[in-house]
Amino acid sequence: MQSASEQSEAADRPAPPASPEHAYPDHWEADVVLRDGGTARIRPITADDADRLVSFYEQVSDESKYYRFFAPYPRLSAKDVHRFTHHDFVDRVGLAATVGGEFIATVRYDRIDERGMPASGPADEAEVAFLVQDAHQGRGVASALLEHIAAVARERDIRRFAAEVLPANNKMIKVFTDAGYTQKRSFEDGSVRLHLDLEPTDRSLAVQRAREQRAEARSVQRLLTPRSVAVVGAGRAPGGVGRTVLRNLLGAGFTGRVHAVNAALTDGPAELDGIPAHPSVGAIGEPVDLAIVAVPAERVPEVVADCGEHGVRGLVVLSAGYAESGPAGRERQRQLVRQARSYGMRIIGPNAFGIINTSGDVRLNASLAPHMPAAGRIGLFAQSGAIGIALLAGLHRHGAGLSSFISAGNRADVSGNDFLQHWYDDPDTDVVLLYLESIGNPRKFTRLARRTAAVKPVVVVKGARHSGSAPPGHRVPVTRIPHATVSALLRQAGVIRVDTVTELVDAGLLLAAQPLPAGPRVAILGNSESLGLLTYDACLTEGLRPLRPLDLTTAAGPADFRDALAAALADETSDAVVVTAIPWVGENGATESGDGEVLAASLREAVASVPAPAKPVVVVHVEMGGLAEALAVATSTRPAPAGARTASTPARPATAGAGAGAGAGADAGTDRGAPTQAPSAPVLRTADTAASGTTDPAAPGSAAPAAPGTTGPTAPEATDPAAVPSSDRQATIPAYPAAERAVRALAEAVRYAQWRRQAAEPGRVPEYEDIDEGGAAALIERVLGADGDPDARGVTLGTADVGELLSRYGITVLPTLPAPTPDEAVAAARRLGYPVALKTTAPHLRHRPDLGGVRLDLATEEQLRTAYAEVTEVLGKPEELQPVVQAMVPRGVDTLVRSAIDPAVGAVLSFGLSGAASELLGDTAHRLVPATDRDAAELVRSIRTAPLLFGWRGSAPVDTPALEELLLRVSRLVDDHPEVVAVSLEPVVVAPGGLSVLGATVRLAPPPPRTDLGPRRLPSY
Repeated sequence: MQSASEQSEAADRPAPPASPEHAYPDHWEADVVLRDGGTARIRPITADDADRLVSFYEQVSDESKYYRFFAPYPRLSAKDVHRFTHHDFVDRVGLAATVGGEFIATVRYDRIDERGMPASGPADEAEVAFLVQDAHQGRGVASALLEHIAAVARERDIRRFAAEVLPANNKMIKVFTDAGYTQKRSFEDGSVRLHLDLEPTDRSLAVQRAREQRAEARSVQRLLTPRSVAVVGAGRAPGGVGRTVLRNLLGAGFTGRVHAVNAALTDGPAELDGIPAHPSVGAIGEPVDLAIVAVPAERVPEVVADCGEHGVRGLVVLSAGYAESGPAGRERQRQLVRQARSYGMRIIGPNAFGIINTSGDVRLNASLAPHMPAAGRIGLFAQSGAIGIALLAGLHRHGAGLSSFISAGNRADVSGNDFLQHWYDDPDTDVVLLYLESIGNPRKFTRLARRTAAVKPVVVVKGARHSGSAPPGHRVPVTRIPHATVSALLRQAGVIRVDTVTELVDAGLLLAAQPLPAGPRVAILGNSESLGLLTYDACLTEGLRPLRPLDLTTAAGPADFRDALAAALADETSDAVVVTAIPWVGENGATESGDGEVLAASLREAVASVPAPAKPVVVVHVEMGGLAEALAVATSTRPAPAGARTASTPARPATAGAGAGAGAGADAGTDRGAPTQAPSAPVLRTADTAASGTTDPAAPGSAAPAAPGTTGPTAPEATDPAAVPSSDRQATIPAYPAAERAVRALAEAVRYAQWRRQAAEPGRVPEYEDIDEGGAAALIERVLGADGDPDARGVTLGTADVGELLSRYGITVLPTLPAPTPDEAVAAARRLGYPVALKTTAPHLRHRPDLGGVRLDLATEEQLRTAYAEVTEVLGKPEELQPVVQAMVPRGVDTLVRSAIDPAVGAVLSFGLSGAASELLGDTAHRLVPATDRDAAELVRSIRTAPLLFGWRGSAPVDTPALEELLLRVSRLVDDHPEVVAVSLEPVVVAPGGLSVLGATVRLAPPPPRTDLGPRRLPSY
C-alpha cells in the first residue's frame, strides 16, 4: 500500500495564515518513468481538478482510504475537495501523477510550525501525505512523487517533512525509509511519526539514480521484448514501409503475436501476409505491447490515441515529416511526445529506422532491415538510419552478432541515454557501440557512460562535430566548448572515442571477441618483414610498446604461424599479439588458393592450445583471400532458427518512396533510403568493406533479394571482454586489411583496459583544513547582491575581491600594484622590494610577452625608470598600456589553470602551458569538476608539452605536487560555489620548489540550472 496519513485530515483545523497566491508553477510539471517502464505526468493540482479528484478517490479501496485518514472515509466532502484543490503553491502544495489525463496518485504538503499547526514562512517544516490508487501501487509512483514534492519544498524554503503513518502501512513506511534522506522515527499515539531532512545526501542521490536506472532500463526492455506487435500502416499491396516491416517481422521468426492494421480494411476480417489484419488497434480485441507506426505524419495523432486508449505500451514511429522538416514539424513532434506520454507510452523516433532484438526468446526485427542479424554480444545504437545500415552490414561481414539494434531517428523521447541504462546490466550485451549526432543531456550521458564503461566497453563516434549546430530534428543544449574538449571529457568517463564509422566497427570487432590487454607490450609476427615493420611503426605512433617483429620469412607455412602464435601467447613479455600475413607465392608466381582458410584454421588452433589465454590476437593481412571470412566463421554456416525464412524463400526488396504516405494506399509508410539493388561486382568480406557502406547482398542492412542471413546460438553469457570463453575467441579473430587500423583498434583496447584498472580504485577529492567555504559564500552573496539583478553574463570581480575569494581556498595571488606614472612605479617597487617586473595589462597585450610589454629582473630604480620609458615609447601611453609592478618570483615554467561552467556539460577544469602551446596548438587538458587527486595528476601529465615540467633536456623538474594541489583547490572552489562560473589563473609560474600565481580573474553569475541533480524527469516538450 503506497499511502500515508495526516492526523484526521477531514477534521476542522485552524486556517493557516493568509499567504499571497502565486502564479501556476509550470516548471514543476514533469514526465517520469515508473518502475515498470511506463510513464506518468506529475503536475500541480489546481482548482480545475475537482472532478478528477473525486473520480480518483472513488477508485481507491477502503483500506487505502483508512491508511490515508486513520478512519473510514468513504467519500470526500465538498469542503475536502475545495481544500485539496486550492493551493497557494507556497505553504500548501498538491501534486498529482496522471496517466491519460486522470489522477493515479496525489501528494500534498502543508507548512506547519513547531506545534504542528498550520503556518507560513519562516517556518521550515511541512506535513506530507500520499494517496495512490490501488491499481497503480507497486509501480514506484509514491517514490517519484516524494522526489518531486521534496524538490518543491526546498524551493519554498521548507527543510523537513513530517509524516504520520499507521504501523500496518508497511509499504508507505518503506517509501520514506528507502528514500535515502536523513530521518528520525518515533512511535506516538498508535502511529509512526517520521521526520525527514530534505537536504539531498549521497545516499538519497544514489537511491534516486538507482531507481532512474531500473525504470529507464525497464522502459527499454518493454520496447525490445513485446509479446505482441501491431504494424499500423501495412498496405494491402506489396511494398511500402508498413508492409516491409511486417514482412521483416515475420521473416525474423518473431515469437509473439503479429497484427496488421490498415484503416482501409473496413470490409470485415482480412489477412496480410498470412496474419490477421484490422482497421484499428482497438479492433484487434487483445492486448498489444508495441505498435510500429508507418502512416503519414498527419494521421499519426489518431493512431497514437487509438494505441493509448487500448493499452499499447510503446511506439516505434517510422513516419517522417517532424522536426527534421522545419518549424511546423518541430511543433508536430512536440505534440506527438506530449500525446504519447499522456498515455504512459514511450516513443522511438519519429523518423526512425526501427529496432531489433536477436534474443532467441523474442527474435524481433521491427525495422526496415530485411535480414535479422546474427545473435551476439554487441548492442548498437545509431541516430542515423543510413549509418545504421552501414554498421549492420559491416558487422555482419565480420561475423559479429548483435544483442540489439536501435536506430532512433529524431530521438524525441527514447535516446542513447535510455539504452545505456538498459545495456548497463543487460546480460546479453558485452560491448556498446553508439553512433551519435547530438547528445541531448551531456551531463547525464557522461555519468551513465562512466558507470557502464566500468563493466563493459562503450565505443562512440560522433557525427556533426564541426557543423556548429545540431542536426535537424535534434533538441540539444548549446555548448560553448570545442569538440576536442568534449572528446577529452568523454575519455575521462571511460568512453572509447573514435572518429569514423570504420573505426567504430574495427574497435567493436576486437572488443566483442578478444580479452582486454593487460598492458601496452605488443608481439608482432608474420611472413613479411615489411608488413611487420609497418605494424611496428603503427604501434609506436599509437603509444604502444612493440617488441621486435618476428619474421617467419615468406617460406613459413600454416604450422609455423601456429607454433609462433602459441609461443607468443605463452610469452609473459607481451600483452597482445599482432599476426601479419601475405599470400604464399608458388613456383610459377601465382598465389596459392585456399591459403586464407588454412591459415585461419592454424591460428584458431594456436589460440585453443593455450589454456585461458589473456591476450588479444589481431590479424593484419594483405590480399589473403578467404582469411577474414574464415576467421570470422561466417554466419551463413550457422543453423537457421525455427520460424525464419529459408534460402528458398527470397526476401522481397523494400519499395522506395518519398515519405510517410508516399507509398501505395492511405496507410503506406515512409521510405528510409535503403538501397534496393545489389552491386554488380562481388564483395570481399574483409574489414576493408566492413564499415564502408558497400552493400553485401547477404548483409542485414541490404535490401537486395538474396539468401537471408541466419543466426546461430547465442554466445555464452559474459560480462567482461576479458572473460570471453575460449571457444568464442577461436570463432572470431579480427582481421584488418591495414596495419594502422588493427593497431588503432588495439591501442583503444589498451587505453580502455588501463582506464578500467584505474576506475577500480578511483581517486578522492581531498579535504583541506584551511578552506573557508562560508567566508567565500558570504563574499559571493555580497558581490552578487550589490549588483542588483546580474544577468547571465555575470560580474567580473575586482582585483581585491579576486584575491580575497581565492585566499579563502588557500590560493595566494602575487600582489600587483598599478603604475600609471614612473614615480608611482618606483613607489610600488619600494613597497614590494627589488627586483621587480614591469608589465602592461591592456587587453591586447595581456599574456603577450613576445610584444615587449613585460620587463623582468629590474633590480634598481634606474633600471625600472629606463624600462618604463622604453615600454611607453614603443607601445603607447601609460593610460593605454595600464602598466603594473610585481615582485619577481623564482624562475619556472609558465602554466595556466582555468575552470568554466558550460551549460551542456557542467564545470570543466583545464590545464596547459601558458602562451603558444595552449593558445596556438590547443595543447590543453580537461577534466570534469569535482576533480580527484588522480584527475589532477593526469591533467598535469596528459598535455603534449608535459616533459617541460619533468626535467626536459636536463632542466630541473618543477614542483608538480604543488601544481596538482592548486588544480584541486580551484576544483573545490567551483564545485562548492556554482556561482563561480569562470576562473582563470595565468600565468602560474611553477618552480622547482613551489609556485606563484601572477594573475587571476574570476567571474560570478547566477548558477545555471542543474538538470542532473533534481528529481527524475524526462526531457520536457
